[in-house]
Amino acid sequence: MKRCDWVNDDPLYINYHDYEWGVPEYNDQKLFELLILEGAQAGLSWYTVLKKRAHYQEVFDHFDPTEIAKYSEQKVEQLLQDPGIIRNKLKIRSTITNAQAFLAIKEEFGSFSSYIWQFVDEEPIINHWRTIDEVPATTVTSDRMSKDLKKRGFKFVGSTICYAFMQASGMVDDHIESCICRKKG
Repeated sequence: MKRCDWVNDDPLYINYHDYEWGVPEYNDQKLFELLILEGAQAGLSWYTVLKKRAHYQEVFDHFDPTEIAKYSEQKVEQLLQDPGIIRNKLKIRSTITNAQAFLAIKEEFGSFSSYIWQFVDEEPIINHWRTIDEVPATTVTSDRMSKDLKKRGFKFVGSTICYAFMQASGMVDDHIESCICRKKG
C-alpha cells in the first residue's frame, strides 16, 4: 500500500496519516490542539511532536483553551521542567496567549471553526500532487491566515505553520495522487 512519502513505518505515524491528516476537522478544541502542536513543531519534525502528543494532551488540560488561558507563571515553570514536551519558553507562553486569542475569536464568530474555515470558503481544497516535492510550504491562503491570526494576537502562526495546520485539519488535502488516502475531487 502506497502512502505519502513523508510517512515512516511507525504505527503512530501511519495512523496519523491514514485517519487524521487531511481529514476535515471542525471541532474547536481539536482545531486548537492542532494549531498549538503545529506551533510547537516549528524548527522540529512533526514526528517529534507526534510522539509527544499524548503527553501534551495530559499536561495541557487536553487542550482546553479556557483552562490554558488562565495558566499562571507557576504553571509555565512547571511545564518548562517537563521532559515530555518541547521545553521552549516562547512556545509554552504562546500557548497561553493563543488560548486567549482563540477564546476572543470564539466570542466574535461563535466558533473558531466558523472563523478558520472561512479562509477556504468552508470547503477543503483538494490538490493534485504527483510527488511530495510538488507540495508547497506556503500558499496565498496560508499567508492571509497567518496575517489575520497575528493581527488577532496569535504567536507561532507564520505562513508555513498555517499551511501545515491547514493540511493537518483537512482544510487542504495534500495526499499525493498515488496515496491510499487520496480523495477524489
